[in-house]
This record gives sequence, structure tokens and C-alpha cells, in this order.
Amino acid sequence: MSETPAAGAEAPKPEFEGFGAIARDSFVRLARLPRFDRRARRLLVALVLVAWAATSIYKVQPDEQGVVLRFGKWVDTAEPGLHFHLPYPIETVLFPKVTQINQVQLGAAALPASGDSAAGRERQMLTGDENIVEADCAVFWKIRDAGQFLFRVNAPEAAVKIAAEGALREVIGRTPIQAAMSDKRAQIADEARQLLQSLLDSEQAGIQITQVQLQRVEPPLAVIDAFNDVQRARADQERSRNEAQAYANDILPRARGEAERIRQDAEAYKTQVVDLAEGDANAFLSLYGSYQSAKDVTAWRLYLESVDEMLKKATKVIVDTSGKGVSSVVPYMPVSEFRPRPYTPPMAAPPAPAPQGGVK
Repeated sequence: MSETPAAGAEAPKPEFEGFGAIARDSFVRLARLPRFDRRARRLLVALVLVAWAATSIYKVQPDEQGVVLRFGKWVDTAEPGLHFHLPYPIETVLFPKVTQINQVQLGAAALPASGDSAAGRERQMLTGDENIVEADCAVFWKIRDAGQFLFRVNAPEAAVKIAAEGALREVIGRTPIQAAMSDKRAQIADEARQLLQSLLDSEQAGIQITQVQLQRVEPPLAVIDAFNDVQRARADQERSRNEAQAYANDILPRARGEAERIRQDAEAYKTQVVDLAEGDANAFLSLYGSYQSAKDVTAWRLYLESVDEMLKKATKVIVDTSGKGVSSVVPYMPVSEFRPRPYTPPMAAPPAPAPQGGVK
């Protein structure tokens, strides 16, 4: 553990230092007086002791932590409020601001504005699918433990920057480029913050990471045109896939519906044919039962029904009227074909012309 405060820390400032200076000035003035007796000397010594003891009182503000140093070595950390320590110069107190938010920039904003290719490569990172991207982010941090911050880490801001760059590279190194450039940016920032915090805690840096903002994730400038062409090709591929899926979603339900309709029609036809066949079979069985019970009557009835069906289709009928086997042919004249014509009265004869030349 180092016994020297980190760079940028405030120098130790004893409390009530002004009061001690006043006491020393008073002692010098009293020493010059002609009547400087023992009583005055005792009073002066008591006054100096009171002033020296007053340097042991110190107050920590709400936005500070008090780091107590004993002969320059960190021995305690005090929270906001009124406290005591051994008088100066045995112990002194440092008062770093622990609520102040500090920022470290990674990427283009942290590099010099030059065309140096080596400087550009410093912010290039390899993604999980072996692509190269340039990532910029801002890291916000504050002091969590003032003692660890001052004495555990040399150059805390540089330590935060190096650890943040390593954490960001590790998170992007297991993330595909499409996710890093689109919908996984917030997740990458959160994972980088957690990883960075664990790295700083393992080193007892006394630093708390409040936020990591992923500002830009893009391909390098030298290949951005080719990368954009690839992205457009992927967009076209995705569009074609969506159109094909939409066509499939349109045609397949209709085909399934048509197949179901055909199946239902076939099922209905099947039911109809089976029912008709069963009806014919039942009718034949019923007729057969009647024939078995009364053969002559059933045969005669079937004959008459057959003749009736045949005569309905005939245009001429041969009828035996003599009873001696002589038959005559009678034409079949359907009455419905002979309709009465409308009556037309005869026209009257025109009158005879009158003779010419008079009556003789």
C-alpha cells in the first residue's frame, strides 16, 4: 500500500491553523513586554495548548469523506459530520469530493484530431462474428471509498480509462456486429459497466461506475462503403424472405381451404351414394319379402307397374277389343297437343256498285 496520496489530491490542511498563528503572534508580543512574569508565561502556554488541541477538531461536509493521515499514512476514513483526530502535525485530514461525477471518454473524442492510422486503430474492436468496428463511449464515475481512491490506485482516471477499454472490448468481442450496431447497444453498455465495476473492485480502486454510454458503433471509414453494400444486400434478402413468407401465408391457407372443401364434397357424395344404395337395397329386400309371402299378387303388381311405365312412353297402343285375339292399332293422341284456336268471324261482302247511266 502506498503512503503517498494520488496525483491531484488536496494537500493536508490542519483545522484551526489560523488560530495557532494568532497564538504565536500573541506569544511574541507578550515576550517583548517588560513585565513578562511567570503568570503571563503560564497563561501563554495554556493558550498555545488550547490552540494546538483545537487542531484536532474537523468537520466533513455532506459531499466529502475525511481521510485521516497519521504522519502521512492513511489510518481511517470519516463520514460527513464533526470528528476528532490527534492534533497537527501528528494527524492530518484530506477532504476529497465523493459526490462529484467524473467522465472518461473512449474512442474518437479521446483521440487527437489527426489522420494518424495508428490512432484510429486504437479504437477498433473485433466483434463476435469477426468483424471490425469502431466504438465510442463515455464512462461516468465517482469516488466510493476516498481512502482506497487516494492510496490504492495511482492515476485513477487513467486506470478507469484502461479498464473501461478492456471491458468494452471484451463485451463487443462476444457480440455480433449487427446486434452491436442496432438492438443490443443498451445491453452492451450495461454489461460493460458491470464488468468494469468488477475489475475496479478487484483492484480496490474505491471507484463506483455510475453509467456507461455507448455513443457510436460503426465500421472503419475505409470499409464503410463495402459494409453498407453488404447491409443493403442483407436488407434485400430480408425483404425477399418476407415477401415469400407473405405469399406462403396467403396461398397455403387457400390451398388448405380448397383441399378441405374437396374433401367435404367427396365425403358428402360418399354419404349420398351409400344412402341411395342402402335405400335401394332396403326397397329390394322389402319387395322380396312381399314376393315370398304372396308370389302371384306381387308378380301381377310388378307386371302392371312395368306396363304402366312402358305405356307412358309409347305413341301407339295395340288394344284387343274383340276378345278373339284380333287386335287393332289405336294412335296415341295426347290431348295436351290439341289446343282450340281462337274464333275469327267471317268478313261481310262489299256492296255491289251502282249501274251507270241511270235506270231504264
